[in-house]
Amino acid sequence: MGIRIRPTLRSITITLPVLVALVLPPLAFSQGCALCYTQAANSGARLIQALRNGIVILIIPPVSMCLGAMVLAYRKRNQFGQANTHAESGSDW
Repeated sequence: MGIRIRPTLRSITITLPVLVALVLPPLAFSQGCALCYTQAANSGARLIQALRNGIVILIIPPVSMCLGAMVLAYRKRNQFGQANTHAESGSDW
């Protein structure tokens, strides 16, 4: 015999997390964008150039890893699709 939860309490436990999930993300995104924009706008030319260089430096590793994975996949694309032609292999998988 389990504990019965009243229908009003059940509806509150379902709707409250849904409301929190819908309300909080727009608040978080709106604060970050305005703060970054005003800080960058009020800074000097050296800081703006440093931000641009930082963006370029931070984008190089992910792009190079993706390109490397694509090159490896392209080179190895037919490795497993072809039949084994070695005479020393005794298995017919």
